[in-house]
Amino acid sequence: MIVAGEASGDMHGANLARALKRLSPAASICGMGGTAMAEAGVEILYDAARMAVVGIIEVLSHFSDIRAARRTLLTELRDNRPDLLILIDYPGFNLMLAKQAKKLGIPIFYYISPQVWAWHASRVKKIRRLVDRMAVILPFEKKFYRQRGMAVNFVGHPLLDTVASKLSRADFLARHQIPADATVVGLLPGSRKKEIANLLPVYLEAARHLADGHDELVFLLPLAPSLSRADLDAHGLAGCPVPIRVIDSDRYDMMAACDAVIAASGTVTLELAILDIPMVVAYRTSPLTCWLARKLVDVKYMSLVNLVADRLVVPELLQEEVTAESLAAQLAPLLFAPRVIAAMRDGLAEVRERLGGPGASERAAAIALEIINDPR
Repeated sequence: MIVAGEASGDMHGANLARALKRLSPAASICGMGGTAMAEAGVEILYDAARMAVVGIIEVLSHFSDIRAARRTLLTELRDNRPDLLILIDYPGFNLMLAKQAKKLGIPIFYYISPQVWAWHASRVKKIRRLVDRMAVILPFEKKFYRQRGMAVNFVGHPLLDTVASKLSRADFLARHQIPADATVVGLLPGSRKKEIANLLPVYLEAARHLADGHDELVFLLPLAPSLSRADLDAHGLAGCPVPIRVIDSDRYDMMAACDAVIAASGTVTLELAILDIPMVVAYRTSPLTCWLARKLVDVKYMSLVNLVADRLVVPELLQEEVTAESLAAQLAPLLFAPRVIAAMRDGLAEVRERLGGPGASERAAAIALEIINDPR
């Protein structure tokens, strides 16, 4: 049984299921997931889309879905006992399920660690008590769990198998009627409406500063599937004095075609590192959320790129530091200063090396089968 509760978990669960099927073609896999896992041959017992909520109020309003999912999966664990329970991130729900599986004597394999290393590290005691084996995708996580007495393997990051451009830069520019000699700047303010509200206006103002005196600059803005053009227009795109090209497809091709990018913090920073694209990371949220994060979160850096490198490879701007002037000042050298560009690309190469080689799903699948064959 594979249990994933969010879109990224569904994708990683699907890749893991395919790897399991390649290594053990007769394997029967069920669980909670979405379209990707279903397409990979997983029998979906409960649709994870009904669980994808963020925030206390939203969780409370979806409590009936959470309870129904728990009941469905527990019935399967009891009545059709699987050889292994594989949990993917999503700790609030998954650790609750693990507690019941442990009582039933079912081995538990946690693939893709919850970010307990960043906050709420006390949960590690619970994880250690319930989980038989942990597979992590960020290199520093292995040391974190080993120091706390857990059996853990670093399998590499699954993004290394999925992040790639299909089009050359020249072909992408031609497809979107962008001059071949253009200097291309990506604006990646995130895929959530609140991120767009908090970040897009200042990203657009930074574009206006950068464009002043640089006619060769072309600005690209991806339209996430979770957003509409109206969402972008409502937060500054309509009436923006600088031409901004909205790209609603070819996401990795678009990112790979950029000379440099302003990006929100998140997985996108690792995607850009894999594609070797220089970046400035800028994030802003509500004052209350930021205050709570500063009280609860214990990490040196905001971006995953810098966390993996364990040093400042890419500039990070947070909250009041995120101004149009500071964004433009940080990004300009990544467009026009060859030595600065080369130094950052050396740092991004170091990050890619630390992420491990391709094949994370296959390595995780091999561990899963090893546990099944020898539960001890």
